[in-house]
Amino acid sequence: MLQMEPRPDKNEVEPEPESESESESLFVAKLRVARDGIASLLAAAVADERGLASIDRRLSVPLSAISAASTAVSGPLSAQLLSSRSLRHRIDRALTPSLTFLRSLSLSNRLHETLSNSPDAPLSPDHLIKFIDRVDRLQGAIADVAVGVEPAIGRLQETVEFLSRTKATDQLRIRRLGETLNAIRALYEAEVDAMRYEGMLDDALVRLQDEFERILARIRHRGVGDVFDDGDLGDDAKPILGSDAEVDALRRIVQTLAANDCLDISIDIYVRVRYRSAAKSLMRLNPDYLKTYAPEEIDGMEWESLESAITLWIQHFNLALNSVFVAEKQLCARVLSPLMDAQLWPECFAKIADKIMAVFFRFGEGVARSSREPQKLFKLLDMFDALDRIRHHFMDVFDGDSGADICVRFRELLKLVVHASSKVFWEFGLQIEGLQDGVPPPPDGSVPKIVRYAVNYLKFLSSEGYSPAMGRVLRTEQVWKAGVLSRPDPEETVLRDAVSNILDALQRNVEAKRARYKDKVLPHIFAMNSYWYIYMRTKGSELGKLVGEEAIKRKYKTAAEEAAYSYQAQAWGKLVDLLGSNEEDTAAANEQGKEAAGVLARVKIESFMKGFEENLRKHKTSYCIPDPDLKEQIKGAVAKLVVPSYASFLQANTFVLQGRSFVPPDTLKGLLRKLFDGKIGANMSGELVRRPTPSEGEVSRRRRFKDLGGSDNGRLV
Repeated sequence: MLQMEPRPDKNEVEPEPESESESESLFVAKLRVARDGIASLLAAAVADERGLASIDRRLSVPLSAISAASTAVSGPLSAQLLSSRSLRHRIDRALTPSLTFLRSLSLSNRLHETLSNSPDAPLSPDHLIKFIDRVDRLQGAIADVAVGVEPAIGRLQETVEFLSRTKATDQLRIRRLGETLNAIRALYEAEVDAMRYEGMLDDALVRLQDEFERILARIRHRGVGDVFDDGDLGDDAKPILGSDAEVDALRRIVQTLAANDCLDISIDIYVRVRYRSAAKSLMRLNPDYLKTYAPEEIDGMEWESLESAITLWIQHFNLALNSVFVAEKQLCARVLSPLMDAQLWPECFAKIADKIMAVFFRFGEGVARSSREPQKLFKLLDMFDALDRIRHHFMDVFDGDSGADICVRFRELLKLVVHASSKVFWEFGLQIEGLQDGVPPPPDGSVPKIVRYAVNYLKFLSSEGYSPAMGRVLRTEQVWKAGVLSRPDPEETVLRDAVSNILDALQRNVEAKRARYKDKVLPHIFAMNSYWYIYMRTKGSELGKLVGEEAIKRKYKTAAEEAAYSYQAQAWGKLVDLLGSNEEDTAAANEQGKEAAGVLARVKIESFMKGFEENLRKHKTSYCIPDPDLKEQIKGAVAKLVVPSYASFLQANTFVLQGRSFVPPDTLKGLLRKLFDGKIGANMSGELVRRPTPSEGEVSRRRRFKDLGGSDNGRLV
């Protein structure tokens, strides 16, 4: 081996350098020593190589044997290792879904226990939300169990088949694995379905349905009766049903029930409970009148009761729409619209309103189909006006396909009311015409009931409260008959023409009754009273403005004046004619002398007084002029007609009537005044006090006094 020369210590003191020759000798010596060392090392290496070759020759035979044995052993072990690794991989694949399945099953069991410990009492909103969350988690866990069990069974089935095919384990283990697989399969077939449709989830869903119904029943329409009493149907009278917490809880419940295939049940509960709540709120108004709806039943009602019922119906109809159903639609939208499409939740609202609206429609249709009595027109117009005002709002509330049936029935009711109103109006005109009026004229010539009723009827109809509605009804009827493409007259024109036709029918009725009198004076008194009544009640009223003041004056005041002239001529003109001079009688009397003239004058005046007394009697017992103003005018006209003629007759026949007693002109005038003032007594003959005719000298003195500018006490100015 080569021995390395030790290095000199640095701390050692180097000797002083020798001479140059000595240094070279020393260097050569060192090289020789190094060469000898290398040669020795190479010799040792050659010897070692020879030894190793000898050892290799000795070991070559055992190593070949070992290699053959290693090859024989490692082959099966490698195959077994690969098989073990494959088996472990399959077992891991089989256990992964099973572990997930078991974790979901464990979670469902824990939630089952938590829900089982929930109190049976109604839950507060906060606890209810937590309860819903647990139900949702339970439903999710059960869904995970249902979803995970099939993959678990499939993987286990594959593993069992692999073990059985590869015989990686003994038959006992394979049999146990098969039993486990069958147990899991039985759990899937029985227990999982029970978890989904029975058991705790089902109980929790039933509990949610009860809570859903309880909250819905707790949400009530507050102050419906107070709103009706106050008459306030504006926007402030439309309360929003349910607090935000209640609506949120209802929405969460519906969402949970829908996720568990219970949406139909939740909708049924919602419709049933909210219908009952809306119906109860309206029942607080005591709408007992709605129980009577058949036309024949309505015809049997007292008019006051029917009038009150229609008024209540209008008010309740508006209240139901503006307060109850608007709030119900808002609640329905808040609860159901986030979970349903835009067509499903309006159907729920329509189901709630349908039965209630049907009751209102039924009563309105019964009124429209009942008998067409004239007094019903105003209540029908009230119904029409109310329905027409809310028509657009009604269509907005019940919009869409879900509310189509309700809107159709609303329009049908509106049509029925329009037809009924127009028919009542026109049939009233026919009754006035006299075609159906069999009532005889008043025996005293007073204003008949039909005239009073018709005028007041038309005045009321022409008032601001009813004329717009009546005009719309008549114009609508005109459009329906002529077609939508026609150009109908304005509402005011249509109404004016219709009312004028009724007044013309009334005039024909008066003329027809006028012709039925047998007395010659009564027809004129009757016509005078009737036309004067029409004129005075119409003048200055809304009816007069509608028809036209000039037309009213031209028709009815003129007719009344003509009847008054005819009355004076028939009742008093013929009486005055008795005092007139007949040329033949006067000539004969003059030929026979003063005595014959006196006889003729006495006959005339006696006939006059007899007729006058008969007129007094008839006016007191058989004739009637009820209007004070008309009576005052007639009194003045009759006095001007009768008294001057009577006074002139007495004055003209003073000489031939000397010594005879006759009624003075002032007494005659007083009797006429008492007659028309209604102060004349039953003993009319006693009122006719006769005074002696002045002598010839007294008459001469009166004439001289008259010529001097004096007045004659017997002359009526």
